[in-house]
Amino acid sequence: MFGRKSKGNEEKVKFSKDTFKKSLKIFGYVKPYKYYFLASMFLLLISTLTFMVIPSLLGLLFDVAKQEEMNFNLTLDKLGIIMLLILVVQGLASYGRIYLTAHFAEKSIADIRKDVFENLLTLPITFYEENSSGELISRISSDIGRMYSVFSVQFGELLRQILVLITGIGFLIISTPKLSLIMLATVPVVVILTMVFGRKIRKLAKNRQTELADSNTLIGEVVSSVKVVKAFAAEIFEKDKYDASQGRLISVALKYGNARGLFILFLTIVFLGAIFFIIYMGARMVQNGEMTSGTLISFVTYTFIIGGAIAGLGSLTTELLGAMGATERVREILDLSPELSLSDKKPKKEITGDIKFVDVDFSYPSRKDLQILKKINLDISKGEKVALVGPSGVGKSTIIQLLLKFYHIDSGQILLDELPIQEYELRGLRQNIALVPQEVILFGGSILENIKYGDQNATEDEIIEAAKQANAWSFISNFPEGLNTLIGERGIKLSGGQRQRIAIARAILKNPKILLLDEATSALDTESEKLVQDALNNLMKNRTSIIIAHRLSTITDVDRIYVFQEGRIVEQGNHQTLMQNPEGVYYKQAQMGRLFD
Repeated sequence: MFGRKSKGNEEKVKFSKDTFKKSLKIFGYVKPYKYYFLASMFLLLISTLTFMVIPSLLGLLFDVAKQEEMNFNLTLDKLGIIMLLILVVQGLASYGRIYLTAHFAEKSIADIRKDVFENLLTLPITFYEENSSGELISRISSDIGRMYSVFSVQFGELLRQILVLITGIGFLIISTPKLSLIMLATVPVVVILTMVFGRKIRKLAKNRQTELADSNTLIGEVVSSVKVVKAFAAEIFEKDKYDASQGRLISVALKYGNARGLFILFLTIVFLGAIFFIIYMGARMVQNGEMTSGTLISFVTYTFIIGGAIAGLGSLTTELLGAMGATERVREILDLSPELSLSDKKPKKEITGDIKFVDVDFSYPSRKDLQILKKINLDISKGEKVALVGPSGVGKSTIIQLLLKFYHIDSGQILLDELPIQEYELRGLRQNIALVPQEVILFGGSILENIKYGDQNATEDEIIEAAKQANAWSFISNFPEGLNTLIGERGIKLSGGQRQRIAIARAILKNPKILLLDEATSALDTESEKLVQDALNNLMKNRTSIIIAHRLSTITDVDRIYVFQEGRIVEQGNHQTLMQNPEGVYYKQAQMGRLFD
């Protein structure tokens, strides 16, 4: 999995042949744009070959100027025109290659982003419980950003450097085989250094990415919980945590930078030393008449180009190895099995709202040793209003999560309209259910966009009507922009009661058969609670409703109350029936005016 707990696992990842093949599969995203890709590779070949002709022409130019080259009846003017034409071809080919590369790279990466995001949307709730938001955001931003660099720059550069090496060495062997042997003696050293440093740099690059993801997680947690931070005056504590995170990041990043620097240092010493020696030997050969001055100039130029190519290959190798780590992490998400398919356009299967739990046992996947529900039996008929009461942690909210199929039960059965819940297609099931939680989640944007989340095809008149039924239109209409009022991130510009009524309007617009209310009024003041409760009463009409509440006033009129204790149902009945049992749990709590506070 991902998140902080995977840090140790990531360090142990080894890029075997199998892992390398899996990383290459990401290039399958280029296939729809293969003609742009092939055209860019052809232009890369043209631009590289024309570039590699230039050093030979420079040598000829020098020899013609000194009248050392007379074989081809060349003049300075003819050579100048030839060089100008080659430069034009080289420039145009380079431009075309970059343009075509941008085309297939941008579209391929956009496809990867879309697939990663789509897969994130279709993964089960357990995935998000086991992985931090900062790590997941890093997948879409940092890791895919590195993959974009591979598609747009590094892959093309890798091929270009290989072409430069092949053509450059070919020119050298043909023109001066003796001097070429000296230059080629440096290649094995460079290869060994590349392998040693590449392995070290890859590991440090992955460590740096992990620390960066942890740092992003801290920022995300603080920003999303800024009210709690300020309420507890914990700014200094959070600052110290972030400073410590940055310290770890800097430590790893400096090691990464140091390793890359040492790599470049060794390459520089090897190549510069070799080049100085080559120039010295070449000068002796010119002095002895074994080659012309122009040939030496061409040779030295090729040597610099080849040296740069080998150094570039070393740098590119480390970058590509780091990108392979990013590719592997992205593929981990793409390869995860979704709980539903967004491409499945099956019509919504209507349900009436009959719900049964038969001997249901359940424990959360992360705590299989702790049983939350024990032999739970519920029988809720269509249109009934049912309340679940009990202390915190006894499984009331778990009932809601099981109805939404966020989790699978350990044993027993959940029936909807006498059919096992497993027989319902997931999206179709959830389209029949609306949830109004205590902590309402609104999206950054307008009020209209948030209400319309209940039904993307709703008209503005239908949205206004839903807002009126939710007692929300009174404050919405007072805003200068009305429905188009921007509410800020997570609805921060609205009060708690206003956010709750927007959520109710969203649920009304969804027109569900089953309504789930998870302490929807517990965090509100008295005035807001009355407005929200009236809106909820409108919402519950003719719908099967399950209410989790601590306030006695919100459940006295329901059809049935289930009292939970330690994962079991210990009492059931309506308010009047339960109040006739002075020894009962419900009675004792009701006498205090609030249930299980």
